[in-house]
Amino acid sequence: MPIVRGKDIEVLFSASTIARRNLELAKAIAEREYEDLLVISILKGSFIFAGDLIRAMHDTGLSPEVEFIFISSYGTGTTSGEVRVLRDIDNEVKGRDVLLVDDILESGKTLKFTRDLMLSRGAKSVSIAVLLDKREKRQTELDADFVGFECPDYFVVGYGMDVAHAFRELPFVGIVKGDA
Repeated sequence: MPIVRGKDIEVLFSASTIARRNLELAKAIAEREYEDLLVISILKGSFIFAGDLIRAMHDTGLSPEVEFIFISSYGTGTTSGEVRVLRDIDNEVKGRDVLLVDDILESGKTLKFTRDLMLSRGAKSVSIAVLLDKREKRQTELDADFVGFECPDYFVVGYGMDVAHAFRELPFVGIVKGDA
């Protein structure tokens, strides 16, 4: 078990496992034959996954336009609260196929809000790709179109995901053992 910043972190999904899965996801995305694809990465947690997935998409022949949106659904602590746009995208989505990329699908509130926002702006279609899916945490009727891994009900860090702004840099997804 790696020790990072004095914490034991159990590897849940290794860097090599994630890389293989990203290529599989990219191939599945390419099979959809999207037209005028706009990939929107939901910040902050998805930035590493989105970057790696977009590079894998390039390897399949896709060349999407890329945007970033900063959505906040956390108040204090880790309890999901009101969903707000902190920084919006710059590009028009009307008539375009949109792929939202996020790190983890838990309650579904953030992704449902963002999907509905893009549809209200006239997107032709809105698909969702997530690295991790925690189905038992779902509070909305929402499923991702592309899922990297089903995730057990643990608080996970690494590969862009954090706890108190720590551990985003880890090349794997892990579980912090003990008090984070």
